[in-house]
Amino acid sequence: MEHYQFSYELVDSIDALSADDATLLRKAQSAAQLAYAPYSGFNVGAVALLTNGAVVQGTNQENASYPVGICAERVLLGNVAMQYPGEKIVSLAISYHSAKRASDQPISPCGMCRQALLEFEHRSDTPIRLILGGEKGRVMIIESARLLLPFAFTPHELGGQ
Repeated sequence: MEHYQFSYELVDSIDALSADDATLLRKAQSAAQLAYAPYSGFNVGAVALLTNGAVVQGTNQENASYPVGICAERVLLGNVAMQYPGEKIVSLAISYHSAKRASDQPISPCGMCRQALLEFEHRSDTPIRLILGGEKGRVMIIESARLLLPFAFTPHELGGQ
């Protein structure tokens, strides 16, 4: 039998993060307030620090036709690709605000966003460090989005690199 496991860092609160990580997570918390989520009441903000020092944001954008909506992480990746072509993401913070529950624990990207993050890592040939936290409570740090999708579909499966 095979096993897959990975390590991640879990800290007690945003105050236990480095100054740069705390700033990025606070920006993700603020970005979540700008999300358009009238149906779920689950606002998500994603903020990336790029290698050139730029900071880029994304928020979830819902739609009455649910499949038309798009997650904060994919909005962010599109913004990075268009505003800073070829630039690499150093760290990406994700936070949320919910009208239905406390925002007191980390959330993880959905499967579709995990695939999109992995593709961005592949095309930039650089791991994307994730900082996941709510408005309060513990914060999770994962050194590469790839760790969240161990059996990913990649360009390799299509006969690419």
